[in-house]
Amino acid sequence: MTTTTARSRVPAGGPRTGDPALSASGRRARRAAGRRQSLAAVVLMAPFFALLTTVFLIPVGTALYLSFFSDDQPGLGFGPERTVFVGLRSYAAVLTDPTFLGGLGTVALYCLIYLPLMVGGALALALLLDSGVARLRAFAQLGLFLPHAVPGIIAALIWLYLYTPGISPVIDLFARADVTIDFLGIHTVVPSIVNIALWSNLGYNMVVFYAALQAVPREVIEASVVDGAGPVRTALQVKTPLVRASIVMVAIFTLIWALQLFTEPMLLSQSSPMISARFSPSMYIYDAAFTRNNYSLAAAASVVLLVCTIALSYGVTRFTGRADTEETR
Repeated sequence: MTTTTARSRVPAGGPRTGDPALSASGRRARRAAGRRQSLAAVVLMAPFFALLTTVFLIPVGTALYLSFFSDDQPGLGFGPERTVFVGLRSYAAVLTDPTFLGGLGTVALYCLIYLPLMVGGALALALLLDSGVARLRAFAQLGLFLPHAVPGIIAALIWLYLYTPGISPVIDLFARADVTIDFLGIHTVVPSIVNIALWSNLGYNMVVFYAALQAVPREVIEASVVDGAGPVRTALQVKTPLVRASIVMVAIFTLIWALQLFTEPMLLSQSSPMISARFSPSMYIYDAAFTRNNYSLAAAASVVLLVCTIALSYGVTRFTGRADTEETR
């Protein structure tokens, strides 16, 4: 009786697990859900790809095109101007130009001085603020960040005033102590430019590190204190490894900005013969395009600088990624 009653509760034509109609409707529902997800992804990513195409891919494509072509005037310069294909001639001219290679060397020296001071200084300030040693923390953050709010041109003009003999109160102060210093001399011009960049950007990167430190779990810090770690050891061995991702990000962005060095030396060149019109690769590109009207040469130099930037950024990313992998083993 029990078996008969249980069977009578199941309709004769009721749904079964292996019903083809149910399987087909399920597949259609999954396909519809997949299409909706793909459409949502396309809609959300469309602004990014539009911006990427507008501000990166199109300019890079234009630079590549211009680097392979050049304007030529036959007939000793009296004929009509025409655009001719020159192949890799512009790249050969750039890579064999001593002034361009010298600019790359100057920027390399600038990066060797600037990167450690920027990343290390910003991280040290952030650790000090996070430790609570600094008094009036909000005012300290504001005071350190304010120079970043000053436009780069204005900052360079301020420091140009402080570097120029005869009008600089800093140089006059050194002169009273019988100390002669030339901030724009052959051995001091690069450190002087580094000083301007540090003054402008140190506070910004400090805020980035300080925000990352705020996400560090307080329990981890309290545990290190209980284990007997002092403030310095806690900062270097506990907090710093936990914000490694922010350190790598700041290092990469700082490297990219350093390779594009332009504003500071361009303004300081008005007062120092040590800064030529081709002092850095960006100044070389500017000079080739707007002084010599050689857009093919400027485009080739731009592509070379872009390749160097991508290669160095990729190298930093791979190096840090390999270090993280080795630590997790």
